[in-house]
Amino acid sequence: MKQVIFIAAIALLATAPARSQALVDPSKVAPEYREAAEKRRAEQVRQRECAQKADLAKVLPRDRTDFLNHCLDAMAAKQQ
Repeated sequence: MKQVIFIAAIALLATAPARSQALVDPSKVAPEYREAAEKRRAEQVRQRECAQKADLAKVLPRDRTDFLNHCLDAMAAKQQ
């Protein structure tokens, strides 16, 4: 039984932590896809800003999606 626990502990320590998706770098994309990459990066930045606001506001996980959607809608309304 101790061997199983030991092996499980080693397996957990050996796995890499899950990371969020990296920001798109438009300069590393082929020229024909650069405009789409710039739009994707802008969207990722908006999503990260809203996620940081949710973290600072200590939004509960059950309410996080609604908070993020409302935040993204508010940001979109400001840009128009």
